[in-house]
Amino acid sequence: MFDQLSKLGKYLGQAANLMVGLPDYDTYVAHMRANHPDQTPMTYEEFFRERQDARYGGGDGKVGRCC
Repeated sequence: MFDQLSKLGKYLGQAANLMVGLPDYDTYVAHMRANHPDQTPMTYEEFFRERQDARYGGGDGKVGRCC
């Protein structure tokens, strides 16, 4: 039962992240290992910051949206 609750919590967390435009880190790491094995994947903190900057515009002062 606790295993099922743990899985449910993980799925709900993934759904919440996708709703705000944050892809799943585990999926990113799996993609990097499968398609770019010569590159080192970003840490979770780097991934989170990069995704936030891409979505909301960061660093260069530009806002990453159309209006």
